[in-house]
Amino acid sequence: PHPKSHSTGTPGPMGAPHPSPQARAARVRGGRGDKAVTYEMAHPPHYIGHRKGWLSLHTAHLDGEAGAAERAVEDAFLRRFLAGTFPGALADAAVLKRRGNLVVLGAVLARALPPAKIYFLVGYAETLLAHFYKCPVRLELQTVPTKVIYKYL
Repeated sequence: PHPKSHSTGTPGPMGAPHPSPQARAARVRGGRGDKAVTYEMAHPPHYIGHRKGWLSLHTAHLDGEAGAAERAVEDAFLRRFLAGTFPGALADAAVLKRRGNLVVLGAVLARALPPAKIYFLVGYAETLLAHFYKCPVRLELQTVPTKVIYKYL
């Protein structure tokens, strides 16, 4: 077989390895039924628009619009910032929406922190992110008693 081929023996384009039929990117692998997953994690990416929605809403992907790469980097930063600001309290993936000049961050938090600390962290995050991005930033938070488990895999 070709030196750069996969186990199937068929090289892909330009001699690159052929993708394996077992490749399941961005999916949670099934286990012994003890892995708790949320609704977003349970459905693979090809169900976006059918069973699940987009986690980042903006217009950079429209034809003729620039800035898609910058939005992806900003989204990654915002998600990491939220995970660090609310340590262990994020119950599901955050939803990022850009409406004109306004950035809206929607998140579901487990009630792991006292309400006074959550209020402080919301004000801290909104102020700091508004200063970083030079635009208004709003956090829309919802709390649940525990992390929402959709099913076990």
